[in-house]
Amino acid sequence: MRTIQSPRSMRIGLTYDLREPYLESGLSEEETAEFDRPETIDAIAEALGALGHEPARIGGIRDLTHALGQGVSFDLVFNLAEGLKGTARESQVPALLDAFGIPYTFSDPFTLALALHKATAKTIVRAAGVATAPFILLREQTAPREIPLEYPLFVKPDAEGSGMGIGGQSRVSDRCDLERAIARLRTWYAGPILIESFLPGREFTVGILGTGQAARPLGTLEIKARSSSDQAAYGYLAKEEYDERIDYRLVEDGLASRAAGLALQVHRILNCQDASRVDIRLDSSGEPCFLEINPLAGLHPVRSDLVILASARGWSYRDLIQAILQSALERIQEATAPRQVRPVHA
Repeated sequence: MRTIQSPRSMRIGLTYDLREPYLESGLSEEETAEFDRPETIDAIAEALGALGHEPARIGGIRDLTHALGQGVSFDLVFNLAEGLKGTARESQVPALLDAFGIPYTFSDPFTLALALHKATAKTIVRAAGVATAPFILLREQTAPREIPLEYPLFVKPDAEGSGMGIGGQSRVSDRCDLERAIARLRTWYAGPILIESFLPGREFTVGILGTGQAARPLGTLEIKARSSSDQAAYGYLAKEEYDERIDYRLVEDGLASRAAGLALQVHRILNCQDASRVDIRLDSSGEPCFLEINPLAGLHPVRSDLVILASARGWSYRDLIQAILQSALERIQEATAPRQVRPVHA
């Protein structure tokens, strides 16, 4: 990847939501699963500093609003903020930065809102010809009388991340299982529920770096559960206790290439920027199918899938942060480059 050097050391703001304040407010561990740990922010700040920049820790949307209101400025913002409220919560920080004309890493508000809603993302990529499991979106509180899908099915929140609401009970074999799974989600989740045909094959996650035609796969990681209870679902507990429950294996064969090609298609179709992580599972015929995409992938220096994948490819944490930053600089440079205007002749 070609390196774009910034003309000077940049003041780079860091936007993020930490788990601790929300835990102290009474939210559960699972409800805060998408938020960052302090060591993530420390690691990114250290990497940016080592790359010659000045990291400035901001925090979430309210912290950013206060800082901008006080006239604080940044050359760029490294955005990790997930947000807490609203169906477009991941879009709040980049939308505010757009309003102030401040560039940032990762995707724009529109893409973040699309990707957060799994059914919407699946509808768009399916229309573009990408394989995904058949699905319906349930907005009611209980299961409809008729389900136009064959069992087994898989049930999960439409607009949550980090495996929230997903576990062994997400795979349902009959009507009674389905009703129990929906009732379980409805104890804490009021939004639409995604019900899709269960994909029984191997599961992969693919890292993508870059934007548009410059985007390229970083690699394909197979996710292998150690126990049968986790094989149906790479859910919240499996992610939290990954060192006990999951084995990660870098795959570099023809199947990995097909999965990576599908993931790259999705990244480009949804106009993701700088980096994303795409989850893929094989159907009963062994064909890769799109599950979901995370355009704001976690960057914990040890635990996050994208970091585990980069490490498996021989990358250091600093290499990964540099690649993300470099992609942002490339597209910012392209967006601000003067355009040649051809004269119009009568």
